[in-house]
Amino acid sequence: MIGFLITIYAGLEHAFEADHLLAVNNLVTNRSKIKDALKDGISWGVGHTSTIFIVGILMIGFKISISENIFSYLEAVVGIMLVFLGVYRMAKLFYKKKHSHTYYHSHQHTHSNGVTHTHMHAHTYTHSHPIDIFPHNHSETANYKTAFWVGLVHGLAGSGSLVILVISQMKTPLEGLVYILIFGIGSILGMFAAAGLFSIPFTKNVLGSKKLQYSLIVISSVICILFGFKIIYSNLF
Repeated sequence: MIGFLITIYAGLEHAFEADHLLAVNNLVTNRSKIKDALKDGISWGVGHTSTIFIVGILMIGFKISISENIFSYLEAVVGIMLVFLGVYRMAKLFYKKKHSHTYYHSHQHTHSNGVTHTHMHAHTYTHSHPIDIFPHNHSETANYKTAFWVGLVHGLAGSGSLVILVISQMKTPLEGLVYILIFGIGSILGMFAAAGLFSIPFTKNVLGSKKLQYSLIVISSVICILFGFKIIYSNLF
């Protein structure tokens, strides 16, 4: 039981690594409801666990050796992904979407011969807002997939060192794979909690100032971009 709890804790702690938190924080800034952010956290965790488990099967079950250089390149891919997430979030924030409103009204006109006609008039006004003001439910559903794929990439980059540790500590392949699954459950729980906490400032009626929300999005996006470049540099140069 103690070993189970330690493994859960290790997975939970792993979820709180800086690159993981930055990516998911960037995703949940799109959310206006905490429950949607929590789903992002779960989706990230499932994606992360899936790749670690698959790599575990290859390395532990089939004894396939994967070079450390490959995992270093995958870490660089994580950096590229962080840069993309930050740039995309900024672009989405500042992109102005044209929005039109059409108003109709009618009035009656009576001619000298006593005949009355009703005339309908339409007036259209066009203005623009940041695209964030227009949340669409169908895109919110699609974005859960985005969190899953982000977790998938993170799992690829971080799986090597974990699986090597498991191989050195576990007596049988089955024990190793069970450890990875329990570790994955811990990472899901960790990101579930982190995503919920990060989304609080962006939920309705929590921060009354839209400018303050936008400022937080800009700050998180810039940090995401800078950290992404740091990862790229440290793994490729």
